Amino acid sequence: MIMMQRLTDEEKLTLKTGAFGAVFMVSNAEPGVLAVFRESFAASGALADASGVVKEALTSGPLPKLPRDSALEVESVVLPALGRAIEILTEKAPQDVPIYRAVVLAAADRTAQAHHGVSPAEADVIERIKGVLDAAG
Repeated sequence: MIMMQRLTDEEKLTLKTGAFGAVFMVSNAEPGVLAVFRESFAASGALADASGVVKEALTSGPLPKLPRDSALEVESVVLPALGRAIEILTEKAPQDVPIYRAVVLAAADRTAQAHHGVSPAEADVIERIKGVLDAAG
């Protein structure tokens, strides 16, 4: 039987930074005022589908503080957070690693699909996110 360890508040924030940040990265790949509302709503549905430790991490505590100045700055925070989130889950709740990967990728995809389908820029961002999630752990 796999023993699950509780996540610290800092670890929960890391999971949340990765997940919410991934959505933010995709949303910013093709900026548009009206698109942001559709994308946020679409992503929230995917994040709400989480379960176990992942759901607890994504639905409790403060929202992550993400940089707003440049896409490069956002990536420099979000991509390492995604990798660290996989490491945390691998160590403390390995059964939830596939859940986290699936939720993050579903939220990113729903964000991209929400406004006129997936653009090449959004697809590129999703591939970078997927690459980190697949390489970590």
